[in-house]
Amino acid sequence: MSQEPLDVGVLGYRFMGKAHSNALARLPMFFDDAPDVNRHTLVGRNEEALAEAAEQFGFEHISTDWEDVVDDVDVFYNLGPNHVHAEPSIAALEAGTPVFCEKPLAPTLEEAEEMRDAAADSGVVAGCAFNYRFVPAIRYAKNLIEDGKLGEIRQVRGRYLQDWLVDADAPWSWRNDEELAGSGALGDLGAHTVDLARFLVGDETGEMSKISGQLQTFVEERPVEGSDETRPVTVDDAYAAQVEFESGAIGTFEASRVADGHKNDHTISVHGSEGSLEFSLERLNELKYKGADHRGYETILVTDESDPYLDHWWPPGHVIGWEHTFVHENYEFLSAVRDGSEFHPSFEDAYQVQRVLDAIERSDESGERISLE
Repeated sequence: MSQEPLDVGVLGYRFMGKAHSNALARLPMFFDDAPDVNRHTLVGRNEEALAEAAEQFGFEHISTDWEDVVDDVDVFYNLGPNHVHAEPSIAALEAGTPVFCEKPLAPTLEEAEEMRDAAADSGVVAGCAFNYRFVPAIRYAKNLIEDGKLGEIRQVRGRYLQDWLVDADAPWSWRNDEELAGSGALGDLGAHTVDLARFLVGDETGEMSKISGQLQTFVEERPVEGSDETRPVTVDDAYAAQVEFESGAIGTFEASRVADGHKNDHTISVHGSEGSLEFSLERLNELKYKGADHRGYETILVTDESDPYLDHWWPPGHVIGWEHTFVHENYEFLSAVRDGSEFHPSFEDAYQVQRVLDAIERSDESGERISLE
């Protein structure tokens, strides 16, 4: 395949736009075999803010219309709000342009299915940005599970707690609107946990087959910043779910954006017949592991050169940060585009996550346990 630089178009220039642009800039510094990338076009609505962001992030061009971009670049990154994931991504795929889309894949299961099908029909690489798969400690944990160090997987517990909405006067944003976001803590945070559980234990347990869930909104309306108005909150502030895997293993998941004292606390635990492990995003260079011959947990500092991805960074003990997960996932995704190989998490993976999120919502609405075929 051609080794010409890949022209990348990016929709979105705020939180995720900055995170991925930083990753694109860092790739050639630390990954010698990464594809050459040209930050070609940055897409957004506000032309003045867009121009400032493009200069800051190193993009050559700007556009206020994604339709002018999707078939003019080699790769399209859709980092916009959830409600704009489907249409631009599908258009890019239909144009034969590989797509990298932020999570969750879509606000609804129906849109996620359309995106999954468009990716399958296109024959090009389509990835979803579940960046926590690319934490070295998570890869280390995955290797332990694959090597049978935990024995038969029996239980998975995951929680993702934040507190940025604990104040009832915290301003309304698109993330508080069902039409724009799809769901609240469930899609914003729970999607990460469901994907991480599937990644870590899915090969051993199969898919999640039976699901019960509860969603709760604690603050019914929030002030609109810069005005005296308020807008209704139409998504959940927190969720909790119980799941059963095809193997008979069970799981408990929860997330909250109103958990006072928790900034970005994503913790996942896996318990097996011969051992256990636990990871916390707030200590992302560490993995707690209890083997069959251990009296208790040991804490492994996952920073050695032999650990996943870390030969590209610093000497042992020199920790990496949250932003490095984006470098790793961009490296893997763009390498797959260059090589014509598979990338995971794919749109199919993200669709399977969306099925679980949808089942949790349906369980909350009906008060019944949901079975997924």
